[in-house]
Amino acid sequence: LFRLTHGDSDICVSGLNANRYKSELENMIGMFVATLPYAIKLDSCWSFDELVKHVRDKCLSILEHSHYPLQYILADFHLNQLNASFLEIVFDFMTSSMNDDHVIFNNGTLEQVAPELSSLVAKVDLTLTFFYKPTVNNDRVSYRFTCSHNLFDESTVETMARRFQHLVFQLFCSKSDVSEIDQAFTPIKKLSLILPDEAQEMQGAVFYRLSTLVNEGMFLYEKHF
Repeated sequence: LFRLTHGDSDICVSGLNANRYKSELENMIGMFVATLPYAIKLDSCWSFDELVKHVRDKCLSILEHSHYPLQYILADFHLNQLNASFLEIVFDFMTSSMNDDHVIFNNGTLEQVAPELSSLVAKVDLTLTFFYKPTVNNDRVSYRFTCSHNLFDESTVETMARRFQHLVFQLFCSKSDVSEIDQAFTPIKKLSLILPDEAQEMQGAVFYRLSTLVNEGMFLYEKHF
């Protein structure tokens, strides 16, 4: 989000919390989920490691106030669910065990089944889902974009996915066609969303001023092959 907003350092998103802040609620059946705002002030000179540490500390401090109702938070800032922009971006973390194929409750058995196609239907405008399933031969994180056809063309989503992959490669992949970023020292403002083919095209571009224009701020774009 920091890179997509061209370095906006004041970012606020919402997150879902189990909200079982009392011990007697831990094993109680029911829906106690609460929506919490996560407001973070970023420094563009932070390294990725510093950013992760800051976000971790901020998230832990927010959990201490998870019992405070969302409607009270909105009222404190004179907002409602229609004009609270942070509610448009939601972070949800869920875990599931893939080691057990079924769970037994007394005489009943619950078996794991593959998700139906309907589960891939976009419930919101855009969803970015991460999957982490460590195995002996494969210890990697995969991701999936699920977008609304009414708002996004397939080519747009493909470009978004490529930019995100390019960003991840800069941080974690030491063997790629991009320069590896030192997570401990390199500022996050140095992370680039420009794809390698786009960077190559920019390097091959020539800008020049027309002789007929004197005080105009217009430039022509010429590409050499």
